[in-house]
Amino acid sequence: MKGLMQVEPLLLSALLVHAEENFGDVEIVAWEPERFSYTYAQAGQRARKLASGLLKLGLHPGETVGSLAWTTHRHFELMYAVPGIGAVLHTANPRLSARQIAFTINHAADRFLFVDPDCITLAAELAPLLTTVERFIIMGPPRESDPSGLTLGYFDDILAAGDADFAWPSFDERTASTLCFTSGTTGDPKGVLYSNRGSLLSAMAIAPADGWDVSASDTIMPAAAFFHCNGWGAPYLAPMVGARLVLPGRAVDGETMLKIISEEGVTVGSGVPTVWMGLLDQCIRTGRAPGTLNRIVCGGAAPPPAMMSDFFTRFGVRTIQVWGMTETTHAATMLSTRPDVLTGATEALAPQGKPVFGTRLRVIGPGGAQLPNDGTTPGQLQVKGPWCATEYLGRDDIQLCDEEGWMNTGDLATVSAREGLRITDRIKDVIKSGGEWVSSIDLEHAAREHDDVLEAAVIGVPHPRWQERPVLFIVSRDGARLSPADVIAYLKPRVPKLWVPDDVILMDALPHNSTGKVSKEDLRQIYGERVRAG
Repeated sequence: MKGLMQVEPLLLSALLVHAEENFGDVEIVAWEPERFSYTYAQAGQRARKLASGLLKLGLHPGETVGSLAWTTHRHFELMYAVPGIGAVLHTANPRLSARQIAFTINHAADRFLFVDPDCITLAAELAPLLTTVERFIIMGPPRESDPSGLTLGYFDDILAAGDADFAWPSFDERTASTLCFTSGTTGDPKGVLYSNRGSLLSAMAIAPADGWDVSASDTIMPAAAFFHCNGWGAPYLAPMVGARLVLPGRAVDGETMLKIISEEGVTVGSGVPTVWMGLLDQCIRTGRAPGTLNRIVCGGAAPPPAMMSDFFTRFGVRTIQVWGMTETTHAATMLSTRPDVLTGATEALAPQGKPVFGTRLRVIGPGGAQLPNDGTTPGQLQVKGPWCATEYLGRDDIQLCDEEGWMNTGDLATVSAREGLRITDRIKDVIKSGGEWVSSIDLEHAAREHDDVLEAAVIGVPHPRWQERPVLFIVSRDGARLSPADVIAYLKPRVPKLWVPDDVILMDALPHNSTGKVSKEDLRQIYGERVRAG
């Protein structure tokens, strides 16, 4: 016997309808870089007209549209208009190399490519490499002339051709919605095809008090761009709860972030540690507090304890730590870090937190056998859930999941019911020295505890006796006079003897990849060149 309940498909368009009907006068602000603002009611109407205009342009359900754009109001409208008609929005990452961007667009078979005005030069560079794009559509009004030489259309023309009374269609909730690619740190980027159902359920799972803890009283600012796991869910969370939404555009440097957060009354933001370290450094250097900001959602890499402590003790900003991947849609685990951890009174035992409802975790050994979830036995981390990928788009050569449906993450971790998830390293980054494991993550955290260290990164390098040894790269804070010997002396009483790095290299800046993470591949190349140069 079935229950006597109504059945409505879980579609992303329902989120915008909900916001229009219940929070229609709530503001969306976009810095592009000029400030622009409108309401959910206006955004909803524009998204419906845009969806109608795309259908008139000849876009069919199931086809893919690309965007090469930053976090703007037009991009927000695309996030609803394209999936809202059963098509797929591929949010291409402008920070990848031109070859990698072209690979993702061709692999996705994008028919149209929406281009931010700031990315027109990049689009012109890509054009000769693209095999499926029929038209480039500038995300703005028509121009008198354009020197790019591209076959152009204009966003605002499509919008104007749309019907104001267009109604969102209903279809199977499992229909694909958006497409994001991994950052391509090893090999070509891999496509993860999200569904309406999975994206909406994932957003619902991360919204509650033990997650983002968002409500209509919040102002949310995603520093994680839409081409990073749907902006970590922020464009869905804000209309879901009626929160004010602030879109920062392209710039997420410390100075710009502090200005936007202060002027717009942002209460919660999302981003990788490098973004928040930049904001923290700007606040400390200028002596300015980050306005009404009271929590940050930090993931993509393990947030340094020193950063979390400084944010909390200096400005009362708590850190919500998250772990997830492109392959898990949004966050798979979350932890609202305790005050005793933020003040340094106790050590964080589970930096990445516990699984959100719907997500399951386990660790396995080299032979595939499940290891105990005792919080001390490390193994290869696997994850399972209704919003976790089963395979990569068009990549039958890669087995993402095992026979039981568990997805391989590429992380080494410990798991326990009491303490949750603790990532110990990426499998490709872990260092084995003298038969013992050296955690690059924990060694980096220890180095960042030094008052004069702004950034730190560790790689393993070959050693004739010990197999591998750690090498530490350091970026000092402005004005600091730090030597390799100072760093070694600082670390010796704080880490196991085996972990003390063989070399400390001071740098002006660390290389970062397209997701804002430190590029350890580049660091290995830098170290190799240093060794060859003698």
